[in-house]
Amino acid sequence: MATLVPLSAVDSVLIEQLLDAAFGEGRHARTAYRIREGSDWLPGLSFAALDEEDYLVGSIQLWPVALTDPKGRPHPIIMVGPVAVMPGRQGEGFGKALMAASLGAIDAAFEDGAPPYPQVLIGDADYYGQWNFTAEHTGGWHCPGPFERERLLLRTGNPVILPPEGMLGPWTEETSEAAR
Repeated sequence: MATLVPLSAVDSVLIEQLLDAAFGEGRHARTAYRIREGSDWLPGLSFAALDEEDYLVGSIQLWPVALTDPKGRPHPIIMVGPVAVMPGRQGEGFGKALMAASLGAIDAAFEDGAPPYPQVLIGDADYYGQWNFTAEHTGGWHCPGPFERERLLLRTGNPVILPPEGMLGPWTEETSEAAR
């Protein structure tokens, strides 16, 4: 049985080793890294999975990003991922537990009736569809690097709050200023 803990409770060296094992050392060249470049993951929404012997077997990080529309207005979004599970331990439910914890934390933060920030990820629609992620509303979105359009997925209760076109990138101090 997995134990989930805040990702901030885990040594960053162990997290990097897990990510290298799950995605390879060339992972930093992926488009998802460019989207969140220069920002820090969100501690209250990011978790680690420990196995029954307290070994790190999985992690999930969520990031503040923005979809900048053609007029230069940024729209805040939470980027989900990477969702990493140690090779050899995949298929045991660690990834599902991590997704449930992070998305549950997002939804709980907005229980007062306000809709939560939309969430975006790059991944397999067949897998992430179980959490209502879809490519239905991202067809006019762009990323700062190569990506497969059908793998750019969005989860939101109200897709009309986001522009149909835009560029994904990090939410930075400059982005915050432009949003005002």
